[in-house]
Amino acid sequence: MPRLYVNELGDGDSIDEVYLLADKQLRANRNAQLYLLATLRDSTGVINGLMWNIREEDVAHINPGDYVRIRGKVQLYQGSLQLIVANIQKASADGLNPDDFRPSTLKDVDRLASRLREILRTIGNPPLKALMDSFLNDSSLMSDFCRAPAGIKAHHAYQGGLLEHVVNILETAQRIKDLYPEVNFELLYAGIFLHDLGKIREMGYDASLFYTDEGQLLGHLIIAIEILTKKIAETEKTTGQPFPEETALRLKHMILSHHGAYEYGSPKLPMTPEAVALNLLDNLDAKVHEFARTIAEDPNALSNWTPFSPRLDRKLFKGKHPGAS
Repeated sequence: MPRLYVNELGDGDSIDEVYLLADKQLRANRNAQLYLLATLRDSTGVINGLMWNIREEDVAHINPGDYVRIRGKVQLYQGSLQLIVANIQKASADGLNPDDFRPSTLKDVDRLASRLREILRTIGNPPLKALMDSFLNDSSLMSDFCRAPAGIKAHHAYQGGLLEHVVNILETAQRIKDLYPEVNFELLYAGIFLHDLGKIREMGYDASLFYTDEGQLLGHLIIAIEILTKKIAETEKTTGQPFPEETALRLKHMILSHHGAYEYGSPKLPMTPEAVALNLLDNLDAKVHEFARTIAEDPNALSNWTPFSPRLDRKLFKGKHPGAS
């Protein structure tokens, strides 16, 4: 019998299916009674499962990363689907296809990786070219780069999402190159590649998506600086030449400032044309992707609007559906 994927669930559906437990939280309601909030995932999306009036020991046997069999019913609540769970049990991985539970890009990863290399290898500045080659020739690092997500819940939150995000920004930068002669686009291409590089260690992304201990304690900005510093030393050893100090500073500055504002986690504001270009291109791709994905995954197909999104602090307008009255 074919499995019932998250994106196939509808209001009122009875469920007896296996999903990946991405997160598990025990909460208390206003009457101090415990309930389970379970984040359930497969390759097509995520749904929250709620199990009322439980004891801690009732769910002690399940943990994030486990496959779980869910019995319950789908309910549309305030514009969003949720699963009211009657029973949850740990499921054996035997006979399950991990790809059914692993969110991943719908794009061709090999083609994206080839395009990444093609654009980065247009860089002609010798020290910068040697540095990029040091990254591109590191098969282990590039394997991680091609598998990593760009986020846990927001934009490109799936395997291959980081590669997809970076190539999108590189493609956009190439298209605007002639409009901004004051921007050093070779430096910008390198900064685009490097800006989220720390996410290969900030996040875990085998079965479920989660923040690693290193990611929680340091964050991807600091991790990226560490990786870059090591690669600069390797490049100097390979070429026998010192890497230009100012170029190194400009690259590190782009990493540290690419969030664009202190309140968004940047320890520095953009202070170069390349840094501000990176910030705006990064934000453009991330926000458009998040808006489009929020609209596409809205379960209430007949509504003109999505439910209110706390992350975006707004509802999104989808337009009038042909079947709506």
